[in-house]
Amino acid sequence: MKHLSKLLVVVLLVVGFNNIQAQDENNPWQVQFGANAIDVYPTGDVSSFGNEFFNVNDHWNILPSISYIGVSKSIGDGFSIGARGSLNKISKLGDVSVDDLSHYAIDGTIKYNFTKETVIQPFIEVGGGYTWVDEIGAGTVNGGLGLNFWFTENLGLTLQSTYKHAFEDYGVKHFQHLAGISVKFGGTDTDGDGVYDKDDACPEVAGLEAFNGCPDSDGDGIEDSKDSCPNEAGSKEMNGCPDADGDGVADKDDACPNEAGLASLAGCPDADGDGVADKDDECPNEAGPSENNGCPWPDTDGDSVLDKDDQCPEVAGTVANAGCPEVTEEVQKQLNDYARTILFDTGKSSIKAESTSVMVDIIQILNEYPTAKFTVEGHTDSVGSAKLNQSLSESRALSVKEFLVDKGIEEFRLSAVGYGEDKPIATNNTAAGRAQNRRVEINLVK
Repeated sequence: MKHLSKLLVVVLLVVGFNNIQAQDENNPWQVQFGANAIDVYPTGDVSSFGNEFFNVNDHWNILPSISYIGVSKSIGDGFSIGARGSLNKISKLGDVSVDDLSHYAIDGTIKYNFTKETVIQPFIEVGGGYTWVDEIGAGTVNGGLGLNFWFTENLGLTLQSTYKHAFEDYGVKHFQHLAGISVKFGGTDTDGDGVYDKDDACPEVAGLEAFNGCPDSDGDGIEDSKDSCPNEAGSKEMNGCPDADGDGVADKDDACPNEAGLASLAGCPDADGDGVADKDDECPNEAGPSENNGCPWPDTDGDSVLDKDDQCPEVAGTVANAGCPEVTEEVQKQLNDYARTILFDTGKSSIKAESTSVMVDIIQILNEYPTAKFTVEGHTDSVGSAKLNQSLSESRALSVKEFLVDKGIEEFRLSAVGYGEDKPIATNNTAAGRAQNRRVEINLVK
């Protein structure tokens, strides 16, 4: 066993290194030490495994002293990683007696605890390592089961059986049974507030023990994590926030923190009760809708139709006509009296220059009724062919429409149609009658 001292040095270095790391980590560490037993027999005879596994007298090799030491570190979710070193003497190699062969091993472990913070804590363990039997060494892959029995939060008993499978043909396949004391440690206080990190709900920020290590920056008795205003002292009713004007709306949510107001208006007052906060109300003492910034809707033309609904807000009209004036029979007659005086070049649709003044009169009337729509109608006498007369009446009606549109009348308000000689208003047998039939009319579309 001349290499035992080397093994002990390695194990001590591992433990010492991990103790140093524990000073900087929040997760708990676990150190184990105790006795181990080596059992070779069951690995060579599967048929008698059940009977021989616990045959301590005939097959187990036990060194009556502390013969193993291990250290592991929790990495979360029940998992931990670690290292373990062990010593033993082999005098029973299965059913064969040998002359106290030395046995020592170093193993890396990955452990999973099935339960957390319970007295009895079962676990499984896998890993690998290197085992020397006398001078012959071989790598192994390991798998085991065990139980921790915790007497206190930090002190317990660990029982474990591990099967070690050697990679090399000359390696010894065997079981290693472990029984020892386990000690958990390594709690840290990162923020120095006197509450260890494992119990500290705010491990990186100094706090108060009353709040599980969390701070109360403004000293209002409400911990910061539950305080909506952690840097301003407030009341529990306001979730730790101040309410300067006492209107029940915390200052942080109060658009008018120095004036008592309504919660529905973010803490601002509404003097006229129209639902528009005074700060946004252009008429704070006169109720009006929010659509008009808190002011009542105007009726500019005084026709009892509010401007918002009045299609002619600057011209008095009727409610029935959406606030616009209605074309009366008198206006319609006046419009056609003007229209019938429009003169065209003989046989053409071009408007004569002397008709400009009457066109201006027509435009003035049309502008007084901005929503009314009209039809420009062309008519002829019966002189000439009906086809020619129809075409001429259409082109003259269109000519008048285009003139009006060009002067600013919206095109959607006008349509043009020609009736040719089909709608005379006088006889075509006299020159006077034919003159009356050659006309343009502008009629209201009803």
